[in-house]
Amino acid sequence: MMSNHGNRITQGQFSFLPDLTDQQILAQIRYALQNGWAVSVEYTDDPHPRNTYWEMYGNPMFDLKDPAAIMLEINECRKTFPGYYIRVMAFDSGRGWETPRMAYMVNRPAKEPGYRLLREERDGRSMGYSIVPYATDKPEGERYA
Repeated sequence: MMSNHGNRITQGQFSFLPDLTDQQILAQIRYALQNGWAVSVEYTDDPHPRNTYWEMYGNPMFDLKDPAAIMLEINECRKTFPGYYIRVMAFDSGRGWETPRMAYMVNRPAKEPGYRLLREERDGRSMGYSIVPYATDKPEGERYA
């Protein structure tokens, strides 16, 4: 049985595990680089499940082969956006793939407010459902203050 202790946002790999340590993050970056994947760092204050396009911090690191340099970029993003969600993406540009091969969070706000479920009646007595994050009740930049 899986459980989500603390009602944390679960997106990407390792979502149900405790937060990764910097050493574990470095190990994942090494794995991505060994496979020839480009690594990027992204952040958002609205991690809605359909929000797949987060803001990119810096440029994608296509030719970078040093995991420590990527970790430096992650730490700079953490300093700049301490109360935001930050994730690492590894992109495989290989023919036939051209897709992200791994994505995992490396930073979260201290308090994650979660989501509410909105139910609405539609034509023909059918019901529709929407997921709305509580965080978006406040304007951008004030959501996790």
